[in-house]
Amino acid sequence: MSRALFAVSLISFTAAAQEEDVGATLSLEERVRLLEERLAQAADAGAAEPSASASDYAPEKTPFAFGDFSWAPANNGGSQRPFSFGPFTGELRVDTVYHHSFAQPADNTISGSSEVFRHGELQVTQLGFGGDFYFKGAHARLMTQFGMYSQTTPRNDPSAERGQWNLDDAYRYISEAYAGYHFDVQHGLNVQAGIFMSYVGLWSYYNFDNWTYQPSYVSSNTPWFFNGARIQWFPNEKLKIEPWLVNGWQAYGRFNNAPGVGLQIRWAPTEWLVVLGNQYVGTDTLGNPDLKRVHTDDSIMVRWFNNPDGVFSRAAASLTLDAGCEWGQLGGAAVDCSDRFFLGFMAYQRFWFLQNRVGFTLGGGAISNPGWYLVLVPPINGATAYSGSPYLDTATQYRAWDMQLSLDWHPVPYVQLRAEYNHRAANVPYFSGSGGVTPPGGNQGAPGSTVAGWQPDLRPTEDRVTFSLGVKL
Repeated sequence: MSRALFAVSLISFTAAAQEEDVGATLSLEERVRLLEERLAQAADAGAAEPSASASDYAPEKTPFAFGDFSWAPANNGGSQRPFSFGPFTGELRVDTVYHHSFAQPADNTISGSSEVFRHGELQVTQLGFGGDFYFKGAHARLMTQFGMYSQTTPRNDPSAERGQWNLDDAYRYISEAYAGYHFDVQHGLNVQAGIFMSYVGLWSYYNFDNWTYQPSYVSSNTPWFFNGARIQWFPNEKLKIEPWLVNGWQAYGRFNNAPGVGLQIRWAPTEWLVVLGNQYVGTDTLGNPDLKRVHTDDSIMVRWFNNPDGVFSRAAASLTLDAGCEWGQLGGAAVDCSDRFFLGFMAYQRFWFLQNRVGFTLGGGAISNPGWYLVLVPPINGATAYSGSPYLDTATQYRAWDMQLSLDWHPVPYVQLRAEYNHRAANVPYFSGSGGVTPPGGNQGAPGSTVAGWQPDLRPTEDRVTFSLGVKL
């Protein structure tokens, strides 16, 4: 302690002692000794409650940290996090995009996608900010969603129509919101509850993270999020076992009286191989508690070439296989997996160039979904997943296929410029044609209802190009 500070402390101590009538007759030497004792006691008390250290802001062990998995689908982006301090690791995402449909729909509405919505316009698909909090095992994650996703994602969840309180509005501007506790068991054990990403179908909900902007059907038609609870158990640094107990299949609420259950297993035995499996069972048809659903989604990803300093710097491939079905009672009639099934695949090949700053992806996939139970409902006259649409030919078994060609440039790891071509096809009229899917003068009547004297312009094929600018910090 400096002499000046000690003198100030002595004067303050003397004044306090006189006010308390304690030690007023003590000599100066005795007062100095008593002050030194009190200062030492204060220092000991401070030492008993030390300030937080860096080890309090992160788990003891980090799973999958033994290798670089930025090559794998849904893992794109820079490793540095510029908005980090203490217990908070911030995240900012901006996804701006321009889509051009060669059909040039009159109402600028693109149908049948979870990621692509408007033709001929610059739009913001997603603007999100938030991040991760961690302090001594307590942790949470929050990511907001503004822009097109805040309107288009809730309309694909019919569970909000059961009961009151407008669940689709309550969660509209949130993509992830969960909290939990981390146990330092083996390589880590997390217990969490809230809204979290599902990664069913392999691709991420956030387009920046993926190899293409538009994923194939097995990803675009399966859930992006779950609302419920999960346990993430990491027996070692190469394996994650994650059981779920959730409200339902991409559902803010429950469809019936039973929750959905599921399991994800991610295994990365080496840096160049990742195996991912998602399994699910639930009752996910609103108002039909006797109709059961089962679904399996399984992917394998292989990085088969790696030369970071080369002009041709990296290459990887992915294959995803999906199968599912529904059985039980539907509208008073018995149905089974012979006509209520889902089969699909998607496969992609990606190449990186110029030290991984340029990426080129080609691939696509196909589905067969005769009962239409996972087919996205086009917004014909404002139709939603709850309303459905009488203009769709659901009596014909639904089959579809698609392909994507995508070219990316990352001037820095946090910025992505992308150009992409998509061709999509179905065996029934499904995609927006030049006449669009909106009645003259705008939507009329209840969402999804028929309009006298009007028909939507639906086509069996769709071709479009996409130009996007994404930022992930």
